[in-house]
Amino acid sequence: MRLMRIGPAGAERPVLLDGSGQYFDLGSVTADIDPAFFAGDGIERVRAGHAAGSLPVFDATGQRVGAPIARPSVVLCIGMNYAAHAAESGAQPPEQPVMFYKAPNTVVGPDDEVLIPRGSKETDWEVELAVVIGRRARYLASPADALSYVAGYTIANDVSERDLQIKQSGGQWSKGKSCETFNPLGPWLVTADEVADPQGLRLRSWVNGEPRQDSSTRDMIFDVATLIYQLSQLTVLEPGDLLNTGTPQGVALSGRFPYLAAGDVVELEIEDLGRQRQQVGQA
Repeated sequence: MRLMRIGPAGAERPVLLDGSGQYFDLGSVTADIDPAFFAGDGIERVRAGHAAGSLPVFDATGQRVGAPIARPSVVLCIGMNYAAHAAESGAQPPEQPVMFYKAPNTVVGPDDEVLIPRGSKETDWEVELAVVIGRRARYLASPADALSYVAGYTIANDVSERDLQIKQSGGQWSKGKSCETFNPLGPWLVTADEVADPQGLRLRSWVNGEPRQDSSTRDMIFDVATLIYQLSQLTVLEPGDLLNTGTPQGVALSGRFPYLAAGDVVELEIEDLGRQRQQVGQA
């Protein structure tokens, strides 16, 4: 199933997009696709409603697509999780996952405008596999069943301001990660049962139609199951939490491409998960 939130910012409706391309209103099942939805077996309730034919058709024509989940309680991110990206950043591949946080209010729709912070000259793009947690994960015993804690997968653009992240960081990456609009998400959440292997997905990005990133999640240093397991030893993962799993090589930080400027168009795609498109503006 593909779960979406459609409508004006702050007034999105929860929607199901089924395999036939039909949209259905989920208002009879849930007020929103939020932590309460995941904690209350929302996915199974949607599945049952669709099977019973009780969900009304939704007209999505011309409407804005919002982030597929309501503002999460936390956005956990993993840095340098692809060896080639670590190399282009001038770093050795990490021996342990590099964890940092983004402000939850960075999450916007997949096609919403991305704003360059005032005074910034080093705003960068990062296509990432994003994982939404479906149930509480605390001190998991091993990575073996970690994927059973996943509600679904989507696409994130982990937009980054490199001057703030690196030169002015004070040792904290979050400083360059939490500017407004810095986490476009979506277009939809693909439920975990429809992603046979999260380590077999192609990721790509383009700027102004020119290729930038082209890799596969199989190239992750730490796979999704390992990340969830290790994070559960450090913090409690709650239903609806968002995990960005790192980006492959091909970003502006490499020195091979210019940083983003107002008027640029960024496009991102992950196999089976859809596509995003953002126009870049100025804050």
